[in-house]
Amino acid sequence: MTQRYAVSPRETAGMNTTELREHFLIERLFVADDITLVYTHYDRMIVGGAVPTDKPLALPCPPNLKADYFLERRELGILNVGGAGQVTVDGTTYELGNQDCLYVGKGAQDVQFLSSSADEPARYYLLSAPAHAQHPTTLKTQADATPVEMGAVETANQRTIYKYIYAEGIQSCQLVMGLTQLKTGSVWNTMPSHTHDRRMEAYLYFNMPAGQRVLHMMGEPNETRPLWVSNEQAILSPPWSIHTGCGSSNYAFIWGMAGENREYTDMDAVALDQLR
Repeated sequence: MTQRYAVSPRETAGMNTTELREHFLIERLFVADDITLVYTHYDRMIVGGAVPTDKPLALPCPPNLKADYFLERRELGILNVGGAGQVTVDGTTYELGNQDCLYVGKGAQDVQFLSSSADEPARYYLLSAPAHAQHPTTLKTQADATPVEMGAVETANQRTIYKYIYAEGIQSCQLVMGLTQLKTGSVWNTMPSHTHDRRMEAYLYFNMPAGQRVLHMMGEPNETRPLWVSNEQAILSPPWSIHTGCGSSNYAFIWGMAGENREYTDMDAVALDQLR
């Protein structure tokens, strides 16, 4: 498990492109037959990916967690962006199709990731935050996640939002998680942009056609910085930073947050004429 340390707006304003990518972009999360974990010092969120092929993968407990098992003092959100698979939690098996979500509560000791087919493996995106209480392990399929339609064709941001783990959905201690799919012809996400100083956020961009990219914008509203992002790469967004992007085609992204609350609407809007 690698680490990413928190940096301030002042430090970020002076970074070059290489430094921005080193601090805020996770370039490779999905490795066949492996689990990749990145520990961030933004609300101590762990971002990860698991790609089992012909054998199960067990969720490890890295030594720097100083725990007997990974979820001893943590909770976990799992969202599948690949083929069909199964996640086994302390002997109970949950079937996850593409874009289905599983919440695993504090105290679960044995978490195993499997794929239904080695030729089309599951690709599990993982978000984990510290937890102070135990909530039940809960599966929610994309069909069960009531979609919300937002945006418009005229502003190139027509999109469908699926909410999984949040105040009115799957219960958690502080984890919030869902995904957004942009419609064909729409390219802007999270526009108008916003900040929420009470919690960090991570984005995983996926469903991006070959050769296409997203230009992700971050930074303080009056001091923005760009990052070019490829398919299945993740962005770490500090609480003080905006997070918005524009793609060369339509795409999808998973949003996940941890911090002071689980209210989906807790955000401080930034008007377009304030961006610099």
